[in-house]
Amino acid sequence: MNYQFSDKLANLKPSAIREIFKNLTDPSVISFGGGNPSPESFPVNELKILAADIFDNNSTAALQYNITEGYAPLRDLLKKRVKDKFDIGRDFDETIVVSGGQQGLELACKTFCNEGDVVLCEDPSFIGALNSFRSNGAKTVGVACDNDGIIPELLEERLKTVANVKMLYIIPTFQNPMGITTPIERRKRVYELCKQYGVMILEDNPYGELRFSGDDVPTIKSMDEEGIVIYCSSLSKILSPGMRIGYIVAPSEVTSKMVVAKQGEDVHTNIFFQMLCYKYMTECDLEAHIMKIREIYRKKSSLMLECLEKELPSEITFTRPCGGLFIWCTLPRGLDSADFIKGLSSRKVVAVPGATFLSNENGSSSSFRLNYSTPSDDDIRRGVKILGEYAKEYLANN
Repeated sequence: MNYQFSDKLANLKPSAIREIFKNLTDPSVISFGGGNPSPESFPVNELKILAADIFDNNSTAALQYNITEGYAPLRDLLKKRVKDKFDIGRDFDETIVVSGGQQGLELACKTFCNEGDVVLCEDPSFIGALNSFRSNGAKTVGVACDNDGIIPELLEERLKTVANVKMLYIIPTFQNPMGITTPIERRKRVYELCKQYGVMILEDNPYGELRFSGDDVPTIKSMDEEGIVIYCSSLSKILSPGMRIGYIVAPSEVTSKMVVAKQGEDVHTNIFFQMLCYKYMTECDLEAHIMKIREIYRKKSSLMLECLEKELPSEITFTRPCGGLFIWCTLPRGLDSADFIKGLSSRKVVAVPGATFLSNENGSSSSFRLNYSTPSDDDIRRGVKILGEYAKEYLANN
């Protein structure tokens, strides 16, 4: 059979990170390639007790269909929590539950973008979002970043010169893949530019509660008086990614369209896990749990940075995150990280080449991403030592 795939999917490449997972059956491989939360961060015992209670006392609701917008008690709780903690939510906003933050990104694109419309993205950006936008027929156009995030002058240039821009996608806090955070004045400028040019902002904030040093920076959504920001987050990094519980805060006119689109995708997000999250958030100490996670990542980040400082040649630079899960390393200008990472993988250490995260699928990058949340402390030490030894050889030969 000669399959004729849709134009939307024919040239879409699988996520390089998902592909990496397929090659990790060898226990001798050290992976810095994923973005998984640490297994130490899962509140297994509490969830076990709460799950049993749901099945003992509310099994019909947990196993039956429910409304697309999400389990009402959880929606109300999320709405109150983001308002109290982040000043998110105006009278015109509504909160809906989605199947992980990923579905929120997909629904935003589906709601606003026609075939061929443009989504501006930080360059580099989250590959899951880029693929989602592309699969919905949108074009991804990058805006370069520095260590303070997206560069406003370049954003304005894109807004002036690129046709059919419908949305800006941005991860301003502990950005994936760079691990950087955009300061408040630049966030304000981004908001004003998008307001001026009539472009929606899709603010993705899956890592915002994982800060382990420094002060919180207000979200862009907290500035939103005009209804131009769609805020997307999830419980994946603070409870469990496998439960696939995300949420969106956006103008009700927008969320009502997203609900219609979601009905055609999955009817509703898993109700049992919504109920489980609600019970955990109301019967356990979520804030204490988040503090525990922050301490785990503070230690792991500090360990990896210490090892990188010791092992890497000085020609390779790297970011120093204040939270989140990632460190972004950069080879000297002109070197291709794809070739570098290929050689590193032959030493059984896995990382992700920077080109994976570019808006231009045919672009190249001298940078690569490391993850510190998943590997053990011993693997961080051994893996970075191997990385350093290989890097010295590679630079000497290139």
